[in-house]
Amino acid sequence: MITIDFNRLRIQNRTNLLDIGCGSGRHLGAAVREKKVFAVGTDLSHDHLIETTARLLFHRKMGEVGGTWGLCASDITRLPFGDRSFDTIICAEVLEHIPDEKEAVKELHRVLKPGGILAVSVPRFFPEWICWKISREYRAAENGHIRIYQKKSLIDLVEKNGFFLNGCHYAHSLHTPYWWLKCLMEPSREGIFPVNLYHRFLIWDILKKPRLTRWIDHLLNPILGKSIVVYFQKY
Repeated sequence: MITIDFNRLRIQNRTNLLDIGCGSGRHLGAAVREKKVFAVGTDLSHDHLIETTARLLFHRKMGEVGGTWGLCASDITRLPFGDRSFDTIICAEVLEHIPDEKEAVKELHRVLKPGGILAVSVPRFFPEWICWKISREYRAAENGHIRIYQKKSLIDLVEKNGFFLNGCHYAHSLHTPYWWLKCLMEPSREGIFPVNLYHRFLIWDILKKPRLTRWIDHLLNPILGKSIVVYFQKY
C-alpha cells in the first residue's frame, strides 16, 4: 500500500533517499525500482527490518530492483547520518508515534540537503478521531498513536523547522471503514467475519488495482481519506 506519490518526489540522477520508519518496506520497495536511487530504510524494529529485507530480496529476484539500498536500526530523533546526506526523505505514518515530534523534524531537516523534498504522511484527523472515540483499546495500544494531527498543526510543525509547503493530498479512503469496523469490534479480537471479509477485499484491491475501486478511492479521498500526505521543501 503506497501512500506517497513518487511523482512529487522529484527523483533525479543519483538520488539519495531516506525512508524513515520504513516498517515492512512498502515505500522502500517502490523506491528501489528506480535505477538512479540509493535508498536507505531505517526503523527501530529489527522485525520490521527483517521483513523489509525479505521484501527487497523478493523484488530483486523478480527483476524489479534497479537502484541500490541499505538498512539500519535507528531512532528518528538521533539519526546516524551526517548533515545534508539525503536528497529526499519519506516519513510515512511515523510522527504520530513520536513523543518528541519537534526533535524528530529537526533531525529530518539536518540530514536533508537544501532544496530537498520531505514527504510526510499521518492519519487524518477525522477518521482517526472516530477510531479513538469508538475504541479505548485502539487509543491505548502499546507503541500506538499518541496524538492526532490536524492539517494546520502538521504544516506548522514542519514549516517552523526550516521547510516550506509544496503540496498536499489525502489517501486510502477505502481503508477508513475497515478501521472503524475493526475498532467497533475491538482491535485485538481475531476471527471476526465482517472485519476479515473487509480485509480480504482490501488485499484484493491492493493486488489487483481494478479501475472501479481506484476511481472510488480517488473520488472519496477528499472526504474519507485515512491519511493526509504533505510535501515540503527545505529552504
